[in-house]
Amino acid sequence: MKVLLVNGSSRENGCTSMALKEIKKSLEEEGIETEVIFIGNEPLADCLACRKCKSTGECIMNDCVNEFVHKAKVADGFVFGSPVYYAHPSGRLLTFLDRAFYSNANAFKYKPAACVLSARRAGTTASFDVINKYFSISSMPIVSSTYWNHVYGSQPEDVLEDKEGLMTMYNLGKNMAWLLKCIELGKDNGIDHPENQKVLTNFVR
Repeated sequence: MKVLLVNGSSRENGCTSMALKEIKKSLEEEGIETEVIFIGNEPLADCLACRKCKSTGECIMNDCVNEFVHKAKVADGFVFGSPVYYAHPSGRLLTFLDRAFYSNANAFKYKPAACVLSARRAGTTASFDVINKYFSISSMPIVSSTYWNHVYGSQPEDVLEDKEGLMTMYNLGKNMAWLLKCIELGKDNGIDHPENQKVLTNFVR
């Protein structure tokens, strides 16, 4: 089993990275393979609504989003991390998620996911809500911990002083590993995910 941990910060080794490292440690203690993916700090193009991906299964902009989706198809779980900017996740990560989930939703369905935030002081719970909505619309079990999934600090060394935040990350990894093992055990005993129905409507008709 493998979990992809996505760092949506512009700083590869900043506060968000510290949170992901604690989850990575916890998962690997449980025998879960991990890969940390830094989406970079170069400009990332937003979705163009061209809908080409609906026929090709890939975003027309061939960048780190498509690279990630290829890995996502064979991954078993996900953790998405972001710093907090003006009480919301990084625009970079939201662009990344918009394109990844829209271009290939099936790569994520029924797979456990969690989001983690880093902030100097506030805005984490609002950001938490935004990212979790990608999961809740995609039939993904949302992994919880023993507090909301965030750490505090302006610099990476500050995060090391946030003992409760680090504990929350560690417990999140344990909970993710437990759920992955439960799903695997269910599959081994003939219990697979449901096949959901889908009807699209709008407020006009």
